[in-house]
This record gives sequence, C-alpha cells and structure tokens, in this order.
Amino acid sequence: MKRTFILEDLDCAHCAQKIQDEVAKIDGVSNCVVTFLTTKMVYDVEDDKDKEVEKKMRDIVKRLEPDVEVVSK
Repeated sequence: MKRTFILEDLDCAHCAQKIQDEVAKIDGVSNCVVTFLTTKMVYDVEDDKDKEVEKKMRDIVKRLEPDVEVVSK
C-alpha cells in the first residue's frame, strides 16, 4: 500500500533527509522518499502494518522536527 503525507513547515533539505532515513528503517516500510521541494513523504507499507507504521512515522517526525505537521494526503 502506498501512503502519501505532506510535511507542513518542513524548512530544510537536511531535515527531510533525516526524516526519510529514519522512516525507512521502520519494519514494514519500503521505498520511503521525502521530497523537500514539495514537502511530500511517500512510502510503501505492508497493509497489516499500516496503522503501526503511521504512528511510528509521526513519532519520528515530532522527535526530529517538532514544528513540522504531518498531514494525510
């Protein structure tokens, strides 16, 4: 299943890379890409792990970039 989110107030390419690297490590996630210019995050996730992965992803974003708001697309 492909999931897409907007990372509102993402203001740094390095921050985008940090988020991408950490989310890609979550069990069940593959092909995670965070694009700084569009502030979009896209990743593939196993269907049965979707809710668990989304919670972990949101926790990672808040830990790394507290001012960034994750919005489902």
